[in-house]
Amino acid sequence: MPIRIQDSLPARHVLESENIFVMTHERAMSQDIRPLKIVILNLMPTKIETETQLLRQLSNSPLQVDVELMQMATHFSKNTSQTHLNTFYKTFAELKNQKFDGMIVTGAPVEKLPFEQVDYWPELCDIMAWSRKNVYSTMYICWGAQAGLYYHYRIPKYLLAKKISGIFMHSVLLPLHPLVRGFDDDFWAPHSRYTGTRREDILVHPELEILTESKDAGPHIIAAKSGRQFFVTGHEEYERDTLKKEYLRDLKKGIGPEMPKNYFPDNDSAKEPPFLWRSHASLMFSNWLNYYVYQQTPYDIKDITE
Repeated sequence: MPIRIQDSLPARHVLESENIFVMTHERAMSQDIRPLKIVILNLMPTKIETETQLLRQLSNSPLQVDVELMQMATHFSKNTSQTHLNTFYKTFAELKNQKFDGMIVTGAPVEKLPFEQVDYWPELCDIMAWSRKNVYSTMYICWGAQAGLYYHYRIPKYLLAKKISGIFMHSVLLPLHPLVRGFDDDFWAPHSRYTGTRREDILVHPELEILTESKDAGPHIIAAKSGRQFFVTGHEEYERDTLKKEYLRDLKKGIGPEMPKNYFPDNDSAKEPPFLWRSHASLMFSNWLNYYVYQQTPYDIKDITE
């Protein structure tokens, strides 16, 4: 997929080095097609790393995608330069009069806090309410998934006895569902969080269905039957070394983290972890774009309604 992004975005050079076709605004203007409009609400502190990961996942399709990056106006980001944010990100106020074919809401390292105590929670609620009428399909990731389930369906999150970190085996429960089309019956996926969602809370909502789950990590991909919302409790977008970076960071902080499960060969952090979830991650994002964004969204984007 040619991804349409700003020419000077740092992710461009990384993606081009991986032979991913990145289209600048100037070239895209010469093409007589309507690209899919995707907005990424990036709540992660490592914004450049996260935006690169997600753009990489959105690249595996013949469709052209026009990507906007959104930040919270009510939160100050300490880990990303203000210059980068001012150059490449827009606020909800700048985007709320537009409509989008798809939206991705990332995770955030705030899962230990009650939702209402997160400083940008009111603004996030406004965005989630807006998405119902202005975005055709939204994918929520990790804490974003928990926030979306809580806001839209009042499904709570629960503090775990200890952080779940590592890669875990998952099973496909509904193999005919288009989002998991092509998945193996069992597959690996990464998780990194302190809280969880319980399947019994999900199952009381007939409008939701659990597509995949893990006996160790719990419900994994939860779908609204309408196809307008997907909630992914793991981090499919993570790169090979992302969990390693988090583990070494927490060691340096003196938190005393447990080693990520099923991740380092021989539980030796000096060894390179195998990249066991890459194919299913790519398939999940491409299925979402194909079956729930491209094929379902109205041709005239102004026709998107709740």
